[in-house]
Amino acid sequence: MDKIIIQGLRLYAYHGVNPEEKIDGQMFFLDITCALSLCVPCATDCVDDTVSYAKILKTARSAFLSQKFDLLETAAETVAKSVLDAFSAIKEITVRVRKPEAPIKADFEYVAVEITRTPEDYEGAGE
Repeated sequence: MDKIIIQGLRLYAYHGVNPEEKIDGQMFFLDITCALSLCVPCATDCVDDTVSYAKILKTARSAFLSQKFDLLETAAETVAKSVLDAFSAIKEITVRVRKPEAPIKADFEYVAVEITRTPEDYEGAGE
């Protein structure tokens, strides 16, 4: 399976369980990998035959900033579902949400959550 990859999308948001995180906010980094067939656009060299990474990025940004999430897990899930709902050609998505300024008394580069979803994960949801 081919992939479209967005690495290190920087978004300032207000996610976290601590009240100050919801007030002050902080920088987050999203890594998004979408699995799909790119055979047709490779042959045609036509943007209309692919899923635009700019449109994936716009959809992910909108979903991530849509509300203040307590958990990175929920933020990642919201991004994954939004992208899969918007682009039927994507067969699998992996979303990693990195939080480099998590309020933890430790020396670390970042904490993160990574999830992988397929459209089938959402079939029957809400019924």
